Amino acid sequence: MEGDHAKMLPPSPGTFVDREELIQHVGDFAVSQGYVVTIKQSKRDRVVVLGCDRGGVYRNRRKSADESSAECTRRRKTGTRLTNCPFEAVGKKDDGLWVLTIKNGTHNHEPIKDISEHPSARRFTEREILLIKEMTEAGLKPRQILKRLRQSNPDLLSTPKHVYNVKAKLRQGNMTVRNFKSLGPQKSAVRNNYLAVTKPSWRQRDPPRVPNLIGGRFVDSQSFTSIDVLNPATQQVVSQVPVTTIEEFKAAVFAAKRAFPLWQNTPIVTRQRIMFKFQELIRRDIDKLARIITAEHGKTLKDAYGDVLRGLEEVEHACGLATLQIGEFVSNVSNGTDSYSIREPLGVCAGICPFDFPAMIPLWMFPISVTCGNTFILKPSEKDPGAAVMLAELAVEAGLPNGVLNIVHGTNDIVNAICDDDDIKAVSFVGPNAAGAYVYARASAKGKRIQSNVGAKNHAVVMPDASVEATLNALVAAGFGAAGQKCVALSTVVFVGGLNPWEDKLVEHAKAINVNEGTESDADLGPVISKQAKEQICRLVQAGVDTGAKLVLDGRNIVVPGYEHGNFIGPTILSNVTINMECYKEEFFGPVLLCMRAESIEEAINVVNRNKYGNGASIFTTSGVAARKFRTEIEVGQVGINVPISVPLPFSSFTSCKPSFAGDLNLDGKAGIQFYTRGKTVTQQWKDLPGSNDASLAMASS
Repeated sequence: MEGDHAKMLPPSPGTFVDREELIQHVGDFAVSQGYVVTIKQSKRDRVVVLGCDRGGVYRNRRKSADESSAECTRRRKTGTRLTNCPFEAVGKKDDGLWVLTIKNGTHNHEPIKDISEHPSARRFTEREILLIKEMTEAGLKPRQILKRLRQSNPDLLSTPKHVYNVKAKLRQGNMTVRNFKSLGPQKSAVRNNYLAVTKPSWRQRDPPRVPNLIGGRFVDSQSFTSIDVLNPATQQVVSQVPVTTIEEFKAAVFAAKRAFPLWQNTPIVTRQRIMFKFQELIRRDIDKLARIITAEHGKTLKDAYGDVLRGLEEVEHACGLATLQIGEFVSNVSNGTDSYSIREPLGVCAGICPFDFPAMIPLWMFPISVTCGNTFILKPSEKDPGAAVMLAELAVEAGLPNGVLNIVHGTNDIVNAICDDDDIKAVSFVGPNAAGAYVYARASAKGKRIQSNVGAKNHAVVMPDASVEATLNALVAAGFGAAGQKCVALSTVVFVGGLNPWEDKLVEHAKAINVNEGTESDADLGPVISKQAKEQICRLVQAGVDTGAKLVLDGRNIVVPGYEHGNFIGPTILSNVTINMECYKEEFFGPVLLCMRAESIEEAINVVNRNKYGNGASIFTTSGVAARKFRTEIEVGQVGINVPISVPLPFSSFTSCKPSFAGDLNLDGKAGIQFYTRGKTVTQQWKDLPGSNDASLAMASS
């Protein structure tokens, strides 16, 4: 008996966004251990005390042969009560969140072998009570009611007698629709679904306040501090982002940790089916996603659609993950011994996103991670979080279980918390150079697996024999597209042999770009993300002019009619740039093209290799010899030949080097899957040979 008691573990303490989630956590865990919890005491807005329901095991009420009548009466009165169990869990509300503590985790009875035999399994859910009430008013009899209830819940164990009892109480008027106190499997989950019809508080605000996603629920943060998300073209407030409290962050991590055991044991084909549904929903709502990206980021609708579509390719890649996780098997490595390797999920992972690709970069991270069997904490950029939240809504709609994906908003404190939390096993980061170096150092110091994709200063080398029109079109698209706010922008062009044959035509092509608000049909180039970003770009341009660069085309003072307050910068071109200028050393992240010259391809390659960033570089030439030399000698992660730098397809890794990347495993491709999983080698022996009972101290061999 004592051993059985020890097998029934108490649920782990934690922090929850509301009372119902805390009760669900305790109730679901209890069922997995073989006991059922009941609400012993409740002050709805302050505290809830949960105890153990023995499971309907009553004391013996049979009258013994030598028992007196008075004794029998006394036994009958006391014997109708359940034997008390010392187990007790307490949930208290503190700073808007519910904190669970275990007051007594022990039991004085054996586990229930079959939960379906417990009386709570025969009780109706709150939703079923409503249906019984409606069907009673419609004149249906108990057997008819029960038959209809079982159509939606085939596992319902209640009998017509139970329906009759409910009907009787409803007729007497002494039974309101309420939550039953005994918490059987799935009971609180049904209640959560029923309550979900209430419009959440974060949707009722004007402007709306972006919610966190914690444990499958979109909830308004308890934080009083918010950051305005501004439309870069109009300066109107699109929404507000809460600065999530550390307690809420801990609740999100706890929800992810709680969801991991069940999710990692979910069959890979089931996880893939959710991704199939997810990509279908993204296609359905791609117009909404593109519009929220344009409203928050400023990029044109065409660029916004491209943002979503490149992320969608990642989800499609996740749909086929089963074949990419196949291990290796070696038969008979020794006599009767086989060896094989498998890959397993890490646990709770996290992603920290920049503003430049509000849909694509979150989709780089969590679809692969969760399909590998991990749970995930996503921190979108506070500048444009709308697309990430919308994608999370679609993921939940697709069937992603509660707690598998969580979203927390914030700034430095949340980034620090992600780096420091011991339950988070891996962190993916994309963003500025200084922030990336900080995240890598802090997270790796805590023993986390980390991939940090940071600053970029991508170069294009143009040979004298390059195709003129094709090269100019590529330079303009890669240099000014998305207002230059992307890690794959070509911000620097090295012209081998001189700029003179190219400069006028480059300016002509750049002037043809139409600068406008992103939703306008003729827009080629939208605003930059913020006024601060515009000021930094203008400062670097002026610094280049002050140190000797030639301002060939100046877009700093452009005014877009109807959007005079927008953060617009037109295409800007600086020539005669040298490697010691500040405008060359720093990352622009704006629609500015720097033009340099080199006497030979060797000099051009040397310029690129001396730059501290190693994201990507391209060469434009009709010479296979020059292209091959460039490909071999250039020291960057992404190489383009007659094409600008582009985000690779998901089956190819996004490779960077030098300070542009820190970590061992890149995003995407096989490396991305390896990042979110750990290898395990299993050696097994199945043999029954004569004389095999003798122990051997020798190393196994063939």
